[in-house]
Amino acid sequence: MLDERAKQILDGADEKMQEAVMFLEEDLKTYRLGKANPTIFNSVLVDYYGTRTPLPQMSSVSATDAKTLVIQPWDKGMIGKIEKAIMDANLGLTPQNNGEVIRCVVPALTEDRRRELVKKAKATGENAKVVVRNERRDAMELLKKAQKNEGMSEDTEKEAEGEVQKITDKNIKAIDDLVAAKEKEILTV
Repeated sequence: MLDERAKQILDGADEKMQEAVMFLEEDLKTYRLGKANPTIFNSVLVDYYGTRTPLPQMSSVSATDAKTLVIQPWDKGMIGKIEKAIMDANLGLTPQNNGEVIRCVVPALTEDRRRELVKKAKATGENAKVVVRNERRDAMELLKKAQKNEGMSEDTEKEAEGEVQKITDKNIKAIDDLVAAKEKEILTV
């Protein structure tokens, strides 16, 4: 039976590991896959009167069809800066404006770009795994300290270490599943 301190350590580790998985999930959503998806602009920062502001916070972003994204800035004077920010973000999109809205036609992905995206997804997945493993290590160290300095029994420590490993395995599997699903999505023509 785990004591209160062991449960705190396990809950903290699980929470931080799940944050890494959620961050990966959000990051993978921003990959442009030849379909119009407004989330690709979430990381585009525009110089909005001296403040770097995410594009979705200063305009309405929508997909009018499978290949076209439309950005309607709330301040029409920002159109030029928004276009520049989209070009600087290197998303492979060419913005065009009519003075009111900016349109971006999403080109089909080339084979090279698909391979590049798969490589990027795998690298991002590995980074998430590093975060999970570091959290595992930190939790194990906290359990050892609790056993040594706080009077936690050795049996409780061993049981808690086993639980930390189960949580780690669960989150590593979630990362692998996310990356595999994204890879399949990228390679589907």
